[in-house]
Amino acid sequence: MRLLLIEDDALLGEGLQEALRRAGYTVDWLQDGISALAALRDGGFDLAVLDLGLPRLDGLRVLREARAAGVAVPVLVLTARDEVRDRVEALDAGADDFLGKPFDPAELLARLRALLRRREHSPRMQLGFAGIELDPVRFEAHLDGQLVELPRREFALLLSLVEAAGRVVSRDLLQQRLYGWDDDVSSNMLDVHIHHLRRKLGAERIGTVRGVGYRLQAAP
Repeated sequence: MRLLLIEDDALLGEGLQEALRRAGYTVDWLQDGISALAALRDGGFDLAVLDLGLPRLDGLRVLREARAAGVAVPVLVLTARDEVRDRVEALDAGADDFLGKPFDPAELLARLRALLRRREHSPRMQLGFAGIELDPVRFEAHLDGQLVELPRREFALLLSLVEAAGRVVSRDLLQQRLYGWDDDVSSNMLDVHIHHLRRKLGAERIGTVRGVGYRLQAAP
């Protein structure tokens, strides 16, 4: 799961980024509203955590303009503005949840899991294909009913392939889902993750389309 963190407090942002990564998320962190709006419009995120008191563009304007542009990613507002009117304004602007500062990191993670559960129940989201079943809230994968242990990036890779339901997914898109902007990624890391998935799921389940990418396919 790729998450966009929008927080201008450097100390808090560093701590949140580390906590979210430990919880299994691929995290990109931005510290101003204009950059955040551009990133949300570009897409590729499963969740966003948004502060309201941002430089260059206030968080509420980021939220309103993102929703007006058709951005549907679930957004949790995380802010020191914790009056009832602030909550109402943020929710009316398009926020999916609201958490005031200071906060308990465990509650933040629980609220993010709740947002993912809502997304999981969307009929548009494919969570199973060819004997593979995924639980994106618990980061669990099953093959023919048996639990398969997957590290965070292997799970994110498999989720992207399952969501495509047998269609080809480009290498560029897979790399965007697996790695944040600040990650140091070698040219063959995607191939390494594909190799590990094939070893755990069966080599025949992941097909290669030369020069394009990969697709999940039913075992013969």
